[in-house]
Amino acid sequence: MSKNLRYQLLLHLIVFIWGFTGILGKLIELDAARLVTVRMAVASIGLISYLALMKVSVKVTLKKLFAFAGVGAIVALHWITFFGAIKVSNVSVALSCMASATLFSAVIEPLFFKRKIQLSELVFGVMVVFGLSLIFSFETQYAYGILLAIVSSMLAALFTVLNGLLIKDTDARVITFYEMASGFVVLLVYMVYSFGLDFTAFVLPFSQWFYLILLGLVCTAFAFAASVYVLKELTPFTVTISVNMEPVYAILLALVIFGESERMTPGFYFGAAILIASVGFNAIAKHRKNKMLQIKPIATNTVN
Repeated sequence: MSKNLRYQLLLHLIVFIWGFTGILGKLIELDAARLVTVRMAVASIGLISYLALMKVSVKVTLKKLFAFAGVGAIVALHWITFFGAIKVSNVSVALSCMASATLFSAVIEPLFFKRKIQLSELVFGVMVVFGLSLIFSFETQYAYGILLAIVSSMLAALFTVLNGLLIKDTDARVITFYEMASGFVVLLVYMVYSFGLDFTAFVLPFSQWFYLILLGLVCTAFAFAASVYVLKELTPFTVTISVNMEPVYAILLALVIFGESERMTPGFYFGAAILIASVGFNAIAKHRKNKMLQIKPIATNTVN
């Protein structure tokens, strides 16, 4: 087996793991806020252990620390709305609507990187709106879940763009550790303020804690570290294109595991296909433009 093929297989394993995140969100009985609190705590422990093993310094300036903390709070809110969408609708709806991040990125990215909005991005944005409108029209019973997923995708686009700025002079692994740790601290403060020191909700059976640890260590800490590792051999474009398979894997897994509750109308699958295709076409268009301009894309550390 060639080296490139091994990296390709690892990449698809990572994408599959990210797709499995939605499945775990459905299986875990905690509400979205508590679920994310535990996820960020476990991920923080996993990442700091990894960084210590790799002997990576986590020393940063106070200014950067505050920046990472701000983005960490956005990531926490993104995950709360993401898992909230899954719990009030289903995995298929939430993961499909997450593709609308393409539309939000087309608007948000030019503001931060001080460039003009590209016509191709607006075209793909129109495709996203059309796909979302189809999903809305065919799955009206999941309207609240769809709205939560769209908010989640907007937050995902925002923290991805912000990380695109922060990653210029800081190791992506260090950034992610501080974002996970700060997100956990923010949520812990919120939990104590809202519910006091009552942690009885976290008294769960072994199976639930197994899912939570799997979510924090495998789906977050390991998947992120591995996504950085594959960039040694694969291009950011290859990674971006492959990540488009995440909702596909998630929808197929949900159908197998949850059965009838994940079975949707043909109109939903048509709308979802348009959303996923828009992300893929957008990635291809950007790759061709960057290749012509001989600009290397920036790999950001988005994690679902």
